Amino acid sequence: MSQNVPQQTRTQPAGTQPTGTQPARPPSVHARALITWLAIFPLVTLGFYAIEPFAAGWNPVARALVLSIVVVPLAVYLVVPQL
Repeated sequence: MSQNVPQQTRTQPAGTQPTGTQPARPPSVHARALITWLAIFPLVTLGFYAIEPFAAGWNPVARALVLSIVVVPLAVYLVVPQL
């Protein structure tokens, strides 16, 4: 009586690296803070200049709200991943 048993192959267990390679270490919290600042500062600076013509008389809180609605998604989804 012959059974169809699939042959076992030698594969790496999930989450392990091949022999001789080290997993990449994530950047330190200080490096991540610097990267985030490098993304946010130019966006905020450009944003202030961009909304100045139509938001000059606005309350500073309203201006910051509008600016953050634009800057945060840009930074999170476009700029920071590129850095």
